Amino acid sequence: MLVAVKKPFTVKIDQDNGQLSWRCHVLSVKQFKRRDLDEEIFPEAENMLTMVTMVGKVGYLSGKVIALLFYQPSTRTMMSFWTASERLGGSTNAINYVQFSSVSKGESLPDTIRTVGGYCNAIVMRHPEVGSAKIAADYSPVPIINAGDGTGEHPTQALLDLFTIRRELGHLDDLTVTMVGDLANGRTVHSLARLLTLYKGIRLNFISPSSLRMPANMLAELRGQGVVPEEYDHLDKTVVAQSDVLYVTRVQREYMTDAEKSMDNPFVVTPETMSWAKPRGSMILMHPLPRVGEITLEVDEDPRAAYFRQSEYGMYMRMALLKLILRRE
Repeated sequence: MLVAVKKPFTVKIDQDNGQLSWRCHVLSVKQFKRRDLDEEIFPEAENMLTMVTMVGKVGYLSGKVIALLFYQPSTRTMMSFWTASERLGGSTNAINYVQFSSVSKGESLPDTIRTVGGYCNAIVMRHPEVGSAKIAADYSPVPIINAGDGTGEHPTQALLDLFTIRRELGHLDDLTVTMVGDLANGRTVHSLARLLTLYKGIRLNFISPSSLRMPANMLAELRGQGVVPEEYDHLDKTVVAQSDVLYVTRVQREYMTDAEKSMDNPFVVTPETMSWAKPRGSMILMHPLPRVGEITLEVDEDPRAAYFRQSEYGMYMRMALLKLILRRE
């Protein structure tokens, strides 16, 4: 009797420096160079946008199975990866709320990853613990894509955020980017700030309450890359007026104590706030979503409000990543 044997995961080596290629896994934005983005990932995302617009679906991932392993709730990230797989001709197995699986019986993350990796060609994982994606990669027989590891990173969100800025404003150098809200626990702003340091002339402003400031280690890391952020504890009119990108985040209550969860939204963007900002074509308002009162509904009509377009761009970015990681040699 013949038994099918799964082909082992082939580790790819970057020919320039002998290190692991980003195509092995997507764990952190730290693994990307500007060349990877400008010459490979962004052009592929543009190709995916054109393909979906013209034909809707292709067969690049025919015969491939993508596993979505989510230990935390997700709407946009899960659905965009799911749809990305389907539009590329692949199929998807999804486990949301993993606590209802064998994990509830005490199964370890390495054992879960080894098991799920035997059923698929790549695993997209969201997990509440910082560093969990790296642990998964150490044990996985297939590529791991980090869809958020606690308050650590969310690399694919940062990639789609950068793609959004590039499409909306036309460039990524010489930008003033202002991040507003929960900068302590917001993994999206951690990843995006890191990725922005790859570009020239970047100026970062951080607006948050003192209890939700960007972590000290992140500030030190950014300064080490030559970017010295300015910090504010209020929604400063002058700062908004100078910003090319206003990036708003919600308060991450799931990482707070019961006492902290009762805090109100520290800042709310309204039409008045947007009246301080640069005109259309020179400025965009972004949010990784979901929003929970940080931007009023009236702002949705403003053409500078890019957050729903941003969400759609996420599907094209994730299509590009899946194709680049799993395309046939």
